[in-house]
Amino acid sequence: MKSLNNTPNSNRTHIIFLGSTNAGKSSLLNAITEQEISIVSDIKGTTTDSVKKAMELIPFGPVLFIDTAGFNDESELGKLRIEKTIKEIKKSDFAIYVIDGNEFDEKIYNENMGILKKYNIPYITVVNKMETLTEDKKNILKNILKNPYFISTKDRNSILEFKKFLIEKLDVLEEEPSLLKGIVDYGDTIVLVVPIDSEAPKGRLILPQVQILRDALDNGVKAIVTRDTELAEVLKENKNIKLVITDSQAFKTVDKIVDNKYPLTSFSILFARQKGDIEKFLKGISVIENLKDGAKILIAETCSHNTSHEDIGRVKIPMLLQKKTGKHFNFSFSMGKDFPENLNEFDLIIHCGGCMITKKTMENRIIECNSNGVEVTNYGMILAYLTGIMEKSLKAITK
Repeated sequence: MKSLNNTPNSNRTHIIFLGSTNAGKSSLLNAITEQEISIVSDIKGTTTDSVKKAMELIPFGPVLFIDTAGFNDESELGKLRIEKTIKEIKKSDFAIYVIDGNEFDEKIYNENMGILKKYNIPYITVVNKMETLTEDKKNILKNILKNPYFISTKDRNSILEFKKFLIEKLDVLEEEPSLLKGIVDYGDTIVLVVPIDSEAPKGRLILPQVQILRDALDNGVKAIVTRDTELAEVLKENKNIKLVITDSQAFKTVDKIVDNKYPLTSFSILFARQKGDIEKFLKGISVIENLKDGAKILIAETCSHNTSHEDIGRVKIPMLLQKKTGKHFNFSFSMGKDFPENLNEFDLIIHCGGCMITKKTMENRIIECNSNGVEVTNYGMILAYLTGIMEKSLKAITK
């Protein structure tokens, strides 16, 4: 069982190791973590699938290192591994591109830099096996590469200096914005409405609820957690509430109880504000009225869980959407952290709140959708639209 003290991977900075086979990616990961995380061998292609290691990179903070298969494996199986690596790139915040200083291929390097630029991934280029390079070879690489950093994974002092350099580069990354800052202030009181039904996990809260509760604590905001069945009593006992946040599926019920007395929004809309793009999600909402009968809609979730008759993505949203429009739609469903490749086949994509992925991943998914000519929205936005409280829920998060 995971400790409640653990930082979720979605809140960690994702750092990916890239490069050709046998460049030393796995050796560098092992040296940084000072653990045998990845198998190291002189045989090319030893790393066949992504290897992940979560750790605290002091003093930067929680990170997730991702070791990947080599980019220059041209076998059929190698091509599949490269496709997997590209999927990992889309979900990463920062890349460490590792080069074997003795076997540098400029063509492969430039091709891979194009992939990083396509997905707007900041990176550093690391030249490994420094101890084997002549000064002439180093100068040649310095003239070709942009600010290369030379290391030796066999030299602990070299690795310690590199970790300092890495932290300096990571410190300039934009932090994920607070879920609540700019909406409520220090000392304010908010109410989190958490319905308990068959979809609620036994004995715990779901991640969006935990993250918003933690964000409230970080910002000195007082939080009251209640079920919808006790909400009326809570509102009666507490008159200075600045914001009510509800699970999306209880929007309509909670809206009636709140009765316009307090600002109301949802967990998903707060995540849309933090990790997504409200304006682009609104464009996704705007196409709904023009969808034709039989339109293809993708429901995309980033976590995997058992479904029930109350499932928000597979049951409630499709039912409410077809009832609202009076049309029949063809729904497809994807679960997990890999995004489908056939996005251009859909007329609309409805994404979950994104609590299990990083802001960078969500941004890249929005870009992918739009580049394939399809609009995207998210659970909270579409449920607010379907229950008729979109304007109210957005007003609540705008000061």
